[in-house]
Amino acid sequence: MVYGLAARAAGFSPIEASGMSVLVFAGAAQFAAIGYILGGFSWVAVMVLTAFLNARHFLYGAALAPYLADRPRAVRALMAHVLTDEAFALTIAHFRRIRQADMPGFWWAAIVTVFIPWNIATIVGVLVGGQIPDPSQFGLDVIFPAAMAGLAVGLVTGRRELVAAVMGAVVAVGVGLASDPAAGIIAGGLVGPAVGMVTPRARGDRPHEAVIVFTPRLDDPSMSTDGDAAEGLASDPAGIGQPPDPAVRTERRP
Repeated sequence: MVYGLAARAAGFSPIEASGMSVLVFAGAAQFAAIGYILGGFSWVAVMVLTAFLNARHFLYGAALAPYLADRPRAVRALMAHVLTDEAFALTIAHFRRIRQADMPGFWWAAIVTVFIPWNIATIVGVLVGGQIPDPSQFGLDVIFPAAMAGLAVGLVTGRRELVAAVMGAVVAVGVGLASDPAAGIIAGGLVGPAVGMVTPRARGDRPHEAVIVFTPRLDDPSMSTDGDAAEGLASDPAGIGQPPDPAVRTERRP
């Protein structure tokens, strides 16, 4: 609804605001575009700057790619269109937990919990925006950053993630205040993970990367020697709860 209010303030009609939410569907980039339009930027400048802001989706795509390598290109393209910050946070946490892709879970997170409510709220914001003279009086202007902060907290599972989150936030805010918010987001998205990767893991932290297992890992606690584990390994040699992708060899050698 906050975007709908901002779009109405920028002179967007309900159709224009809804069209942007359906065809662009970019969350933060839509807010940025509204600000650029209100600032008198040309359409070319708006497109370039919002594309720069959305470059963080390269990082999102790289994180999800190992889970989706066997999916058709058209399906991945549609997934990319409905992928937002919120959908990514929910999806990557879920995929890491179950150690495989869950397509119904992704569509639920991306469409049911984000796409549909976002578009409904856009229409409501545009239509009733005139009755809310100052949205900041009700705290509506902090809803979006508060939601992002809440999702980020759920992804912090160890020392590396904490360092990456703190460093990314510091760099993003600093660069954003010094130059442009879009540049701040990109800088934070690059510097934060880079610093997190070189940070030593704390004792007890476990990696959460998606991996393709080719041989048994003797250091994996899940590879126990009891009968149930042996039976599970025999029935599921890939260890991920689904048949191996025919395009990727995941056979285990005895």
